[in-house]
Amino acid sequence: MKTFLVPVDFSETSKNAALYAANLAATIPGAEIILYNVYGKTYFATGDKDENSRRNVAMNELENLKTSIESLKTGVAGAAKPDITYLAEEGSFISTLEKLVSLNKFDLIVMGITGSSRLSQIFMGTNTLHMIRHGETPVLIVPPEAKYTGIKKVLFTSDFKNVKRTTPFDELTDILNIFNPALHVVNVDNEHYIELTEEYKKERAILEKKLSPYNPEFSFLRNFDFLDGINLFLETNEIDAIITVPKKHGFLAQLFQTSNTKKLAYHSHIPIFALPI
Repeated sequence: MKTFLVPVDFSETSKNAALYAANLAATIPGAEIILYNVYGKTYFATGDKDENSRRNVAMNELENLKTSIESLKTGVAGAAKPDITYLAEEGSFISTLEKLVSLNKFDLIVMGITGSSRLSQIFMGTNTLHMIRHGETPVLIVPPEAKYTGIKKVLFTSDFKNVKRTTPFDELTDILNIFNPALHVVNVDNEHYIELTEEYKKERAILEKKLSPYNPEFSFLRNFDFLDGINLFLETNEIDAIITVPKKHGFLAQLFQTSNTKKLAYHSHIPIFALPI
């Protein structure tokens, strides 16, 4: 059974991430979703200083969200409704969430990102960034406009440097086994010319062997700007999700710099799996 943890703060962004998670889980037999809220002493504008009252407010909001999700049709025809439970705890968001994750086994943490209608102003929430940088569980980042229509093609970014040590193959294959998508392995480098270097060929051979059950297609793009290269690939291929290892090459840190987001129109709807290493 797969268990997905979905932290929510009841913003529209987090509600959309919860709906995306429900649609995703509906395609996986026996999958479970846990909606999770961390509330503080001043989080709710109720004027009530009693902790039990604050918890009741949070639990009522979670129940309403669960009911709302269950009342909607899933985004994939014929998909069953997943099992949805919920939990609310008082505390600091990051420390409370990290404690929960350390004490329980989750297959995926699904988190939304915040952003305005202008792509140049999109930024990643600090809480999501923290869980990606310091956590040991894969995180699925769901953009505000994302709607689940299946994960049929994925792009895995790799720098092709010591891939045996720096690629979390267990976590990567876990994701691939869930969705069984067409796999594109993409490298962007300004030194690619007509033929790959022997070093790149050696690293590709390792990836080909490790990922052979998934019949990966490899693409080597010559571009001085990594994000431009990725964007070009996404514009010419129907990619449903990106898989990346942020601790290795800082892809996400680059992605959400304001100076770069204006280049990334695709990010308004394509989710990103961030794998721990």
